[in-house]
Amino acid sequence: MNHSLPGCVSIRLPVPGGELTEYRLSEPRCFPARPVLPFNRVAYAAAHVVADPMAEANPWLDCAIDWQATLEHRRSLWRLGLGVAEAMDTAQRAMGLDWPTSLELIRRSIDAARDMPGAMLASGAGTDQLLPADARSVDDVIRAYEEQVGAIENLGGRIVLMASRALARVATSADDYHRVYDRILSQVREPVIIHWLGDMFDPALAGYWGSADYSRAMDVCLAICNRNAAKVDGVKISLLDKGREIAMRRRLAPGVRMYTGDDFNYAELIAGDDHGRSDALLGIFDAIAPAAAAALAALAAGDRNTFDAILAPTVPLSRHIFAAPTRFYKTGVVFMAYLTGSQSHFTMVGAEQGARSLQHLSELFRLADQAGLLADPELACFRMRAVLAVHGVS
Repeated sequence: MNHSLPGCVSIRLPVPGGELTEYRLSEPRCFPARPVLPFNRVAYAAAHVVADPMAEANPWLDCAIDWQATLEHRRSLWRLGLGVAEAMDTAQRAMGLDWPTSLELIRRSIDAARDMPGAMLASGAGTDQLLPADARSVDDVIRAYEEQVGAIENLGGRIVLMASRALARVATSADDYHRVYDRILSQVREPVIIHWLGDMFDPALAGYWGSADYSRAMDVCLAICNRNAAKVDGVKISLLDKGREIAMRRRLAPGVRMYTGDDFNYAELIAGDDHGRSDALLGIFDAIAPAAAAALAALAAGDRNTFDAILAPTVPLSRHIFAAPTRFYKTGVVFMAYLTGSQSHFTMVGAEQGARSLQHLSELFRLADQAGLLADPELACFRMRAVLAVHGVS
């Protein structure tokens, strides 16, 4: 889309202190519409959902989804060669997206994937139908996991085993985590991806794996994964700490993948070192999908320089989107979709578009431009001006 609007090569944006300064947009980068080569890393984008801004619903209480736009976004990721990690925290799981709507989303995505040859899809199974305050025992958590895993597997889906707020509340020791995960892993049909989501993403998960000490928690997670290696495709670690991820991936059993969830250091973790490398399951890949796909294709071709040249400028953008409070990163992901034209509005489930300040969104705009991600600068400029106007900036 090109609006050919005059004056859209530059825009006045707020800076710290409240002043407006002129920002001139750079030339966007051109990325292939489809991958040139198959990737040599497994790469999932954790996909966001597109809200329905025209629904007659209470935005804080109801979950109104634009199904057509949501599924088309997933098709766009598949066309780029990326897998889709469905109904996870990027889709506002347990932050506006409830379990019944999540299951409907998973069902529709599984159906859509069948029409896309080679499409990878893994879907989040958790315990969010069980409110943490209502959980009385580990058995309650097991039943909640079994319900979601069974529902997804009955649809033909693969599982990402998400962290459980209810388990974090009722567990009294690491033994409870061993019991829950051993039970669920013994029952799954196909190997799953285990998701360790840090408390910077969800404060309710503090002390997960039975310890607030990350080293002790890692020992528990590793013991579960390695003991059940035949039922574990990989582990996604979201701690925003590359050192811990590297240490953990070197201790995983052969055949168990490390899926980086580090939205601060993903480029170097995917590239790897002499001792190994990470695959990817990342929320930022939703926001930078064309660049991510082009970089992964370059890496598969043995062109590390191009891989670095593409991804390096996206890292400051990602670190900004995932800045504390990290749980509000979804606002930045959806704002990117709005700026790039992959959706027509900046409205979110739960009205989460209001979770970030105008200063934050303005800096996101600058960083997205500097990474070459605003393929239609005039459209991006037009839409940024609309957001400025809503905030009273003319």
